[in-house]
Amino acid sequence: MIMKTIQILLVAIFSLVLASCATTKNDRLYNATWELEYISGPRIAFDGLYPDKKPQITFNKETMRAQGNNSCNGYSANYTLDRNSISFGEPGPTTMMYCGDGEVVFLNMIKKINKYSFDSEGKLNLMLDEIPMMRFRKIR
Repeated sequence: MIMKTIQILLVAIFSLVLASCATTKNDRLYNATWELEYISGPRIAFDGLYPDKKPQITFNKETMRAQGNNSCNGYSANYTLDRNSISFGEPGPTTMMYCGDGEVVFLNMIKKINKYSFDSEGKLNLMLDEIPMMRFRKIR
């Protein structure tokens, strides 16, 4: 009887530890504004794509919407999380000002993202499978 109680207690503690680890990782997304500092793919230099303003993203835990600025126009999209997987819905609505290729590159890339991670410096990596495609630094 005592062994059974100890086993149940250990399983409960182990479950709580696992749940708190997952919650901590996801919680790092929230209450922050993330600014893009790297994007994979384009042949144009990063500063050429985003000469005046870099894209930003914030995550709302309650509404499960990501929103921000894609360097020129505002955007908003639903997102889903499952452990280290993330996916974004179709971005919209956006304002309609044209500011070069950076906006298109950003919006096309975010649709391809299927995972996320944080590196040792606390930067947010949005990935396509195991390949980091976008890297953000926390600015707020």
